[in-house]
Amino acid sequence: MNAARTLRQGDTPTLHYRISALDGSEIDSTFGGEPVTLTLGRGELAEGLERCLLGLPVGERHVFRLEPGQAFGESRPELVLPVPLDQFPGDLPLHPGGLIEFTLPSGETLPGRVQEVGREHAVLDFNHPLSDCPILFEVEAIAVRD
Repeated sequence: MNAARTLRQGDTPTLHYRISALDGSEIDSTFGGEPVTLTLGRGELAEGLERCLLGLPVGERHVFRLEPGQAFGESRPELVLPVPLDQFPGDLPLHPGGLIEFTLPSGETLPGRVQEVGREHAVLDFNHPLSDCPILFEVEAIAVRD
């Protein structure tokens, strides 16, 4: 009997995943929809989630409980910044809890959540929205390209 193929760095698996809070409330999922295909080691997935995939047998479903430091990290106070209001388009509604996406010179996008809006600036939090959150990461690799 052959052992199941396991995922290794550099592999390109096709998989289903679910990210949920510890109470089971779903945050993101591909189960019931289209699976995703990515290449391990290219930074296409958060590093902690990718570590869960290494050594995972193709065809098996696993659930991992990840603490904030293993998943999306701890929030960092230096990523909460005041941004002058004149840096935003005039027609952009700014309100606490709103999400604004900035395009960096490299072409990457960086989302920021508005914490407060003052007379001269808005305070934005550029931490990942799931930082400080323990999560459940359920994953099933359904295929891998050789």
